[in-house]
Amino acid sequence: MEAFFISTGLVALAEMGDKTQLLALLLAARFNKPIPIVRAGLLATTLNHAIAAALGQWLSHIVDPVIMRWILAISFIAMGAWMLIPDQLDDESESVKRWQSYGVFAATFILFFIAEIGDKTQVATVALAARFESLIWVVAGTTLGMMIANAPAVLIGDKMADRLPIALIHKIAAMIFFILGIAIIIQFFIG
Repeated sequence: MEAFFISTGLVALAEMGDKTQLLALLLAARFNKPIPIVRAGLLATTLNHAIAAALGQWLSHIVDPVIMRWILAISFIAMGAWMLIPDQLDDESESVKRWQSYGVFAATFILFFIAEIGDKTQVATVALAARFESLIWVVAGTTLGMMIANAPAVLIGDKMADRLPIALIHKIAAMIFFILGIAIIIQFFIG
């Protein structure tokens, strides 16, 4: 359960102000159909994070445990630093236009899945799965964390987005990533 709770909390914090959350706001404004957007986002996130967690578990079995600890420690510390860099939506508005002819559900699924590739929360899912070696609990936790951040963004829209202290939330998430990385290093030296 530790893997579930840490994965949920960490990803929920990391997702605040993230590119995928901004995409959720854009989709909600464009389509004004929250239920298919939330369902498609849930499905895309679950699939994406299952693949990422499987990769993390696979890596934890083929990489020497000592090397894996160092990779994980460095990964968590790097994720902490990455959390301090705000995401931008770039050209997602054009992507939404390109995929909207497929319908709300399909467009949301495709855009969420693509947006998560190489995203902070996907990289975190790989690292968390390698750390906890618990594919199901990590996927369940990271997916729930994404939904905690993205479902309200879709349901409430951008009315509340400007009221969230995104910079503070990112700093808290960064601190947690730093602590996890340092804890792995300390655990390595203590035994």
